[in-house]
Amino acid sequence: MAKLLLAEFLTLDGVMEAPEKWQFPYFGPDFGQYSSEAINACDSFLLGRVTYDIFANAWPNAPEDGSGISTKLNAAPKFVVSNTLEKADWNNTTLLKGDAAENVRKLKEQESGLIGVNGSGKLARTLMENQLIDEYALMVHPVVVGNGQRLFEDGTVPLSGLELVETRTFNTGIVLLVYRPTGK
Repeated sequence: MAKLLLAEFLTLDGVMEAPEKWQFPYFGPDFGQYSSEAINACDSFLLGRVTYDIFANAWPNAPEDGSGISTKLNAAPKFVVSNTLEKADWNNTTLLKGDAAENVRKLKEQESGLIGVNGSGKLARTLMENQLIDEYALMVHPVVVGNGQRLFEDGTVPLSGLELVETRTFNTGIVLLVYRPTGK
C-alpha cells in the first residue's frame, strides 16, 4: 500500500496559492537541496487539475539543472484527478475521473511507495476531509501576502491527532513542519 505525502509551500498567513509570486526570494541552497531530495524520494505524483496544467506546461521543457527534479517529474508515474480534463498528455500520466476520494483510496491500495501531492488545493482539502493523507510536509515561508487560497480555509474539517515528526529551519527563514496523523 502506498503512503500519501502532502507537501505544500505556505506563507506565514497560510496562503498556498501562486507560490511563484512569493517563494523564490527564500529559495536558498539548503532549501533547494531539501526540495530536490523530497521530490526524488517520491515514487509517483498525484495532482489536481490546475496544478497538473501548470506542471504539464512547465516541466516537459524544463532543462535539467543537476537537481534531478525535472527528470523525476517527467519520468515518474503521475495521476491527475479531474472530471473536466479530457486527456492527460504529459508523459506517464493517468487521468482519474469520478469520485476523487474513492479513486485515491484505490490508488493507494494498488500502488506502493510514496505518492507526492504538491499544490492542488481543492484536491488536498478533499484528501484531508477523507483522511487519506499519511504525512503533511508544510514549508512555511517568512512572508505575509494578505490574500489568496489557503490550505486550511474556513470550513476545513478539523484535524486533530497530528504528531510533529520533524522540524527544520532553512537559512532563508523557511520552516519545515512535518506531521503524521496518529488516528487519535
